[in-house]
Amino acid sequence: MNNEDKKKISRRDFFKIAGAAGAVTTGLAACGNKRTDSSAATNTEVPTDAMTYRTLTGDRVSLLGYGCMRWPMKDSPDGKGQVVDQEEINRLVDYALAHGVNYFDTAPPYCQGLSEEATGIALSRHPRNSYYIATKMSNHRLYGAGLRGKELYDASVEMYRNSFKSLRTDYFDYYLFHILGTGAGMEEMRGRLYDCGIADFILKEKEAGRIRKLGFSFHGDVKVFDYMLQESGIPWDFVQIQLNYLDWRHASGMNVNAEYLYGELAKRNIPAVIMEPLLGGRLSKVHDHIVTKLKQREPEHSVASWAFRFSGSFPDVLTVLSGMTYMEHLQDNLRTYSPLQPLTDEEFRFLQETADLMAQYQTIPCNDCNYCMPCPYGLDIPSVLLHYNKCINEGHMPKSRQDDNYQEARRAFLIGYDRSVPRLRQASHCIGCAQCNPHCPQGIDIPKEMQRIDHFVEQLKQNNL
Repeated sequence: MNNEDKKKISRRDFFKIAGAAGAVTTGLAACGNKRTDSSAATNTEVPTDAMTYRTLTGDRVSLLGYGCMRWPMKDSPDGKGQVVDQEEINRLVDYALAHGVNYFDTAPPYCQGLSEEATGIALSRHPRNSYYIATKMSNHRLYGAGLRGKELYDASVEMYRNSFKSLRTDYFDYYLFHILGTGAGMEEMRGRLYDCGIADFILKEKEAGRIRKLGFSFHGDVKVFDYMLQESGIPWDFVQIQLNYLDWRHASGMNVNAEYLYGELAKRNIPAVIMEPLLGGRLSKVHDHIVTKLKQREPEHSVASWAFRFSGSFPDVLTVLSGMTYMEHLQDNLRTYSPLQPLTDEEFRFLQETADLMAQYQTIPCNDCNYCMPCPYGLDIPSVLLHYNKCINEGHMPKSRQDDNYQEARRAFLIGYDRSVPRLRQASHCIGCAQCNPHCPQGIDIPKEMQRIDHFVEQLKQNNL
């Protein structure tokens, strides 16, 4: 990145952006299993004809996109593992379509490999021209398993063709090279896309009309992001990035500030599809002090709605994905985008101040994506990390026996830990194999965090913190 590339969008520039988004919003709207505590808004009626749409790719796409990574699950009839709750998925999809949502984003690995099939069943009950399907070339795990060259190419082509069958379609509206930038960075990207020949195959599929719009999703090494935009030679129709008010200037782990990512796309007129507007629910489960600040301003609106308004206020955003497992989350997000009320300059400044405050709380950047699962040794990695974060956000993090609330906080942490994570799946059972690390889009050193949390728990149990 040169100095020009690093130039930040100022608050004044954002005000102009938000104003432009408001103009787009008004015109287009007129034409048209872990429960997340989102501090939901009051149960006002959800409008059916007020969704905000964007036409940045030539399609009329709903600003709220359905992320199909977190479909509701239920225990399988034989008691062995879980299956998708197809009846509930159908209900959610029907409701979303009836209220203006028309973009559905899935991928072969989502929901333990069940998302594409479940999404295809639900959507195929509706006219094909009433929705847009986005899915992905998710060959990162094939690469991680050691496949190279023709082996990787053949397995990737098979994955691509299986997606058609699962989604019950003969074309994809939006297709992405999935999760570029993780693992070995540039080396892995070249191996997954170019060395095996799958990039050429996908480009020919687009020429044949089986892919309408081509993009990529990015996490991690900024060199990969810059290469794909500047040197790949591929005319990208869209790019999927992680953007929210915390990651705008406080991206953690291996992530890149969204301000830079969005700015690079905007100056090339490449529409952005937004993932993680809530950081896997973290921005709906913020510290109690921050909840109070948000509620003082908009007592009738959910904490989550602030994050969705932030992500949707940028004019070059095509759609904002949300993995809505529960009907109340879908309804809350529909209210936010039906129609969108873009952030004002003052509200943008307020959220940046909020982000500055949040950055002081040392939570672990886990988004509950479950890419690290299953653990070969049975750990429930996301639940361990999320319980730790929850205690920080709720102020139940014991620090020293000298603190007045130490015993209360100690008891809350330990009891909550046992309730949230079965003992055989807790951090103490981590052997440090690090098989999970290459799969984490946030770049968390998971064995290191497991060891740290286990040490902390043992200190609490022995009451010698």
